[in-house]
Amino acid sequence: MPDISQRELRDALGRFATGVTLVTTMPPRGPLGITANSFASLSLNPPLVLWSPARKSSRFAAFEAASHFAVHVLARDQQAVAEHFARLGDGFERFGFSPGLGQAPLLEGCAARLECRHAARFEGGDHLICVGEVLRLVHADRPPLVYHQGGYRGLAG
Repeated sequence: MPDISQRELRDALGRFATGVTLVTTMPPRGPLGITANSFASLSLNPPLVLWSPARKSSRFAAFEAASHFAVHVLARDQQAVAEHFARLGDGFERFGFSPGLGQAPLLEGCAARLECRHAARFEGGDHLICVGEVLRLVHADRPPLVYHQGGYRGLAG
């Protein structure tokens, strides 16, 4: 086992700027969301993306069991959305939503939104790797919200 502390690893990985997403689903108890930067494209053919919820999250079980989910690539002016769903999984009425595929809640105003069916799940240490088949998408000409070195940022235009 390498002698690398979790703090060292977090500090090193924090140098990598990531986009900020909101992942949503509809469990029996109602709409649920979580802010995530563990998101990536996986394949163009078939269209696949992946994201990785933390096992320690109180929202983990709902996302693990979900048949569908939506990934919202947040726009630069949606930092309040990112901060809200980083802390709380509910409260959609504050932002408004409509039902998407599999009833996954959909928010407007994002840089992009991908509606997905769970295609596969893989072990990933303290996270689960969730692969989604993209069934429907929309995108807009909006600058993305970025996370870098522990803070939200916008891209310089």
